[in-house]
Amino acid sequence: MILTAFKPAKDIQAETPVFLPTSVTLEHFSTAVHADGFWSFWRNSLIVTGSCVLLALVVALGAAFAVARLRWRGRRGFVLMVFVAQVAPWEALLIPMYVIARDTDMLDRLATLTLVYFMITLPFTIVTLRSFLTAIPVELEEAAQVDGCTRAAAFRRVTFPLLAPGLLATSLFGFITAWNEFAFANMLIIKNQDDRTLPVWLSSFSNVFGTDWGATMAASTLFALPVLILFLVLQRRVAAGMTGGAVKG
Repeated sequence: MILTAFKPAKDIQAETPVFLPTSVTLEHFSTAVHADGFWSFWRNSLIVTGSCVLLALVVALGAAFAVARLRWRGRRGFVLMVFVAQVAPWEALLIPMYVIARDTDMLDRLATLTLVYFMITLPFTIVTLRSFLTAIPVELEEAAQVDGCTRAAAFRRVTFPLLAPGLLATSLFGFITAWNEFAFANMLIIKNQDDRTLPVWLSSFSNVFGTDWGATMAASTLFALPVLILFLVLQRRVAAGMTGGAVKG
């Protein structure tokens, strides 16, 4: 993808395939960046993905704490429902979601897309954070409570810092899921083309004259950059062990 993005058109369309470009050009990147609505679609994707991840983390953190730390009637049934929701193919919801959005006048709205992505990423976020919380000894919170902390303060001062690697890992996977999603974005944003996201925008390089492969590869490279940068920034924190953090604390 990256090599093709830098290849001149004659190398891309050559009868004999050329792996390495004979020369380097930025023409395809210029075409992608100056395409109609590029920055608007970039902004839309950031807004939808960021809002979805943040909302999922807030809700899932409370649900994961209730499942991992509290004892209440129906807890096992709730966990089973979350696991079922996680393994269920979200593609099966395409038609029901469209019908609901159409009947409630919620088509062509970024808020609708954010809500759908939130529902898709929420089960995975709950399951992952529950696993991280279960791995943190509850005795740490109990010791803090003995020293005078309330339950909320013990969670905030002791458990939450140890949970940071789990939050980062979960947010990264949630970001990737929402950032790359195409089907719902293509189906729920129909008339208002200005609210499209980047995955849908990538299809705009296909027209009646064929596909501009150079511009498509350049746009795909730009599309992959945020996820790559986010992973490189967070990889050290994501790989940090929670038990190691407990010893350091």
